Amino acid sequence: MALDTLKPQVTTILAQTDVTPYERLTQVCTLLQENVTYYDWVGFYFANHKARTLHLKAFAGEATDHTVIPFGKGICGQVAVSNENFVVPDVKAQDNYIACSITVKSEIVIPLFKDGVNIGQIDIDSHIIDPFTPADEQFLQWVNEQVAEIL
Repeated sequence: MALDTLKPQVTTILAQTDVTPYERLTQVCTLLQENVTYYDWVGFYFANHKARTLHLKAFAGEATDHTVIPFGKGICGQVAVSNENFVVPDVKAQDNYIACSITVKSEIVIPLFKDGVNIGQIDIDSHIIDPFTPADEQFLQWVNEQVAEIL
């Protein structure tokens, strides 16, 4: 499925006014996880800058023990510090990777900015090695821009 075909559905979900922002984010996670074959787990982590931790607030896929991640630890923690996209074609090649599941082969993490501050990120795990392209990065940056509007 072409990622851009999901944009109208993302926009519709985020425009809802009868559910909380985190409920809308869970719906976005579910939409992406169910419609992009190589998005096996999709989640939004949000930063607590004072504690220097990330907190899982919405996700779709298998439950994870990684609901709080220290800044700097794992791929997500590194993005909290670097403020840059991080695409990992093969998680086994990463020294600072937190294993969530033996089925995870690759990961993409895109920071979420609000008013120029990195407030969180979207994190996607795949059971396939190296599935993520620049189109995924562009699409997920767009998703995060839309999400920032409702926060």
